[in-house]
Amino acid sequence: RRAPRSWTVLSGLEPLEIRPDALFINIGERTNVAGSKRFARLIREGQYEDALSVARQQVENGAQMIDVNMDDALLDAPREMTRFLNMMAADPDIGRVPVMLDSSRFEVIEAGLKCLQGKGVVNSISLKEGESAFLEHACTVQEFGAAVVVMAFDESGQATNAQQRVDILSRARNLLLEQAGYEDRDIIFDPNIYAIATGIAEHDNYAVDYLETVRRLKEAFPACRVSGGVSNLSFSFRGRQAVREAMHAVFLYHAIHAGMDMGIVNAGAMPGYEDLESELRGRLEDLIFNRRFDATDRVLELTITDEPGRP
Repeated sequence: RRAPRSWTVLSGLEPLEIRPDALFINIGERTNVAGSKRFARLIREGQYEDALSVARQQVENGAQMIDVNMDDALLDAPREMTRFLNMMAADPDIGRVPVMLDSSRFEVIEAGLKCLQGKGVVNSISLKEGESAFLEHACTVQEFGAAVVVMAFDESGQATNAQQRVDILSRARNLLLEQAGYEDRDIIFDPNIYAIATGIAEHDNYAVDYLETVRRLKEAFPACRVSGGVSNLSFSFRGRQAVREAMHAVFLYHAIHAGMDMGIVNAGAMPGYEDLESELRGRLEDLIFNRRFDATDRVLELTITDEPGRP
């Protein structure tokens, strides 16, 4: 078994240790073929230098970790993951930040683990296929010295309300500690950020449930970290990028206060919470906290320009 690696992100010339009480960690999301049409096209066409510039731009914009996903039916995902990670490691501007290996296929994760330099993060494993598969994957990840993201899924499906999320993730943590030899510092919970404002009433409280789950997890397991894919929240507003960015800024402000440690975001694209116009902030908070039945309509009433904070 390999020796554990230390959590360190290089910021300029000074190392920043990632501790449970450290500042929020931005995970760049644009090197994901499922989430970026441009990046997917560059990889499919073999334009690797241009694809590499996407990762470099994320680091320049403040990403402290890079999420890489090659899950595409038109790609040989293990091969593309291997090729791209090796290119990233050879670039001094990109290779100084940790990598989050993102895939729903464990063979892709394994291919990526063989390429990582330093400590990485695997996104993700879950109890969806039962405890045996969960522990097998967890032990493989641990052999490479990586931390692991655990999703709020089990044999019955995905958790939606706060209690289900806490129950599943608590069970997963106990298995990792008791049967796989993990420590809390190498466990990252992802309680699942789901889209709100979909027109389906059952979805309206998803953001509230996520925030409540984060609070409860951090109270119970303060040394574990909590993450999430922030852009999932605003899928209902696709095509309205300024609305989405403002929505992400408001949600992150409250999620970080609840205890969220890291999140997959479009580094550099979000306005600051305090920079948003107060009317816009208030309407977005009504939506996120499910405080009004007409919250979605009230957000759509505002014509939000690409200049953050100005309706």
